[in-house]
Formats: sequence, C-alpha cells, structure tokens
Amino acid sequence: MPERTTLSADAATHDGAAIYSPATLSLYDLVVLGISNQWIWQCPSPIIAAWYAANISEKHLDIGVGTGYFLDRAVPERLAPEITLLDLNPSSLGTTRARIGRYSPDAVRANVLDALPFESASFGSIGMNYLLHCIPGTWAEKGRLFEEARRVLRPGGTLFGSTILCDQCADFPPARALMGFYNSKGVFHNTADTLDALRRALYLAFPDARLRVQGQVALFAATRHR
Repeated sequence: MPERTTLSADAATHDGAAIYSPATLSLYDLVVLGISNQWIWQCPSPIIAAWYAANISEKHLDIGVGTGYFLDRAVPERLAPEITLLDLNPSSLGTTRARIGRYSPDAVRANVLDALPFESASFGSIGMNYLLHCIPGTWAEKGRLFEEARRVLRPGGTLFGSTILCDQCADFPPARALMGFYNSKGVFHNTADTLDALRRALYLAFPDARLRVQGQVALFAATRHR
C-alpha cells in the first residue's frame, strides 16, 4: 500500500523532523538506543522493549516511528499485528516500513499536532516512543495529542510510550548537557517538560493513566475505558 500524506506543520516541527535523515537513522540504534539510553538517559532499551511487549495489540498505531527498532524486536510472537505508522519524516517512515516489512504496515505522513487522520475507535493500541520531547509547543498543545489518541483508540485500547523530561535531567550533568545541546539544535523541545506537566496533560484525557520514571525517562500507559 502506498504511503498516505496529510501535512500541515510549522517550521520548528519540520526542522525537528528533518534531522532524521537516512544517514542519521543509520546511527540511531547505536547512538540513541544503545549508548544514550544506557549511559545518559539511564533507561536501557530493554526496559522500553518490555513496555512495548506488554502493551501492543493486534491493531496498532505507532506515532513517531524512529527506525522501527521496538516494533522489530518487541512484538510478542503470539501476535500477527496490523500496524499503521505515522510520522512527519519520510525517511523514518521508509526505514521502519522496510524493517518490519513482514507485517506489511500502512504508512501515513502527517503532523502529530494536527487531528489524527483516522476514524474514531480505530486502534487497539497506540505507541509514542521518544516523541513528546521532540514536539515543539506548550503542554496545552502537546496534550491535544493525548485527546486525539483517546479518540482513535477503541474502548479497552491502550496508549503507551516514553519521553525524556527536563526536571529528571536536572541532577545528572551528562543528561542535562545533552538535553541542552539537543534543544539548542531544535532536535528536542522539552525545556518545560516536567513530570507534573506530563501527568496533568495525560490525566486530562486518561484520568487513571500509569506513569513510571526510569532514569531521565517517563514511561506511561493509559487505557480508554469508554
């Protein structure tokens, strides 16, 4: 199935997405998911993989797809999932689509700050791994993505993901320095992303959401009950 496109994004959003070129993506698993997760963000990738495995369903939407690392490695063998990929960056979509080609995923190029281009109650799970700290804007703006996620989840479906928080980096100099560098380059937009701000935004859409802090990373999961 060809890639679908629904695009509307400001310059900051486009610039942040454009950083993930084929050359950058070729190093992403090693640099981000290997070195940075282990030693800087102190949330080793197997922890995130386990979060994926515990929450992914047979009808899954992945938003902000990276290289498809976790979709490739963390889908339980019992599942034969129908996967939809959504990202602003065509290189990320292409890399992930090829990597998990055995699932024949659908690919949609879109801005996550717009309304999600899906019917209500379309998915049993939605993954947002390392997405929120890359999105520009306030939590009032980022939080709309939680509302949209709730809309396109089926009753009983689960939203899950992870994000790097500025307040969790404050007391660990390597994380504070790398976070500051990424923000200066427009890769991150998380200088106001605190655990309390994330919790408030998440709870507006999912009042019983679950949060876990591992190093400088917050992992979250929330179920739509009705």
